[in-house]
Amino acid sequence: MSTEATAADSGAGTAAGGGIELLERVLAGARAENRAALVGYLPAGFPTVDGGIEACVALLESGCDIVEVGLPHSDPVLDGPVIQTADDIALRGGVRIADVVRTVRDAHAATGKPVLCMTYWNPVDRYGADRFAAELAAAGGAGCILPDLPVEESEGWRKAAEQHGLATVFVVAPSSKDERLAKITAAGSGFVYAASLMGVTGTRESVGREARQLVERTRATTQLPVCVGLGVSTAAQAEEVAAFADGVIVGSAFVKKLLAHPDDLGAGLEDVRALASELAEGVRRRAAG
Repeated sequence: MSTEATAADSGAGTAAGGGIELLERVLAGARAENRAALVGYLPAGFPTVDGGIEACVALLESGCDIVEVGLPHSDPVLDGPVIQTADDIALRGGVRIADVVRTVRDAHAATGKPVLCMTYWNPVDRYGADRFAAELAAAGGAGCILPDLPVEESEGWRKAAEQHGLATVFVVAPSSKDERLAKITAAGSGFVYAASLMGVTGTRESVGREARQLVERTRATTQLPVCVGLGVSTAAQAEEVAAFADGVIVGSAFVKKLLAHPDDLGAGLEDVRALASELAEGVRRRAAG
C-alpha cells in the first residue's frame, strides 16, 4: 500500500464528533426497533476504485445500516482467502490510501449512513495516525476498526480519533479472557467487534453457542453494542446471530458475489444488492417475532 498520496481533497465531511455520533445513532435506532444492525464490508479498490464505491453504495442502499471499507494490505494475516484475493486485486490495481478515503467519502455522501475504515495498523502508522484520522473524519468517516492494534499501544491513535470525532473499534475473540475483554472494551468506542468462526470449524449449533457466549461475556464488561462477524452468508444465519447480537457483520459473502462476475460489474452489483436485501430481512425477523 502506497502512503505517498494524501486525501486532502476528500471534502468538508462531518464536523468533529459527527462520525461517531452518527454511528451511535444508527446502532441505537436498530436497537429501538428491536433488531440487530446489518454491517457490510468490502475492501476499497475492489474490483476497481470506482467499482468499489458503487458496491459500497449498493450495500447501504439495499439494507446495510453501516459499511466497513477495508484498507487493502499485502499481508492480511487475519483475513480468509476470499478477502485476500480481493485485496490482491485492489493492490495490483494500484489502490492508495487516498482511494480508501475517497471510498469512505463517496459512500457516506451518497447515503448519509455511517462508513468506517477497517485496517491493519502498519499502513496507518506509516501514514501518520493524526493525518489519517483527520482525513478520515474530513471524508465523513465514522471511525476505524483496528484488528491488530494492541490496546496497550493504542493511546496515540485513540487520542487522534477522539480529537477528530472517530470511533475506535477493537476486536475481541472467544480466546479473550474476561480480564482482557474488560481492558479492550474500556478502551474502545462505537461498538465492539466480536470475531468468531463458522462453517468448516464446526456445526452451526456449536459455533452459534460459542458466539453467543462471547457476546454475553463482552456485554458483562461494557455498555457498547456488540457486533458479531462469523462468516454469515444467508438470511437464516443472519437471523440466528441477530437473536443475540447488536449487529451482524458480513464481508466475505459480498466479496464472493463480486468475484463471481470478474468481467461484469453490473451483474456483481445486482447480486450484492440481492444479498444485502436478504440479510436485512433476516436481521429484522427478531423484531417481527
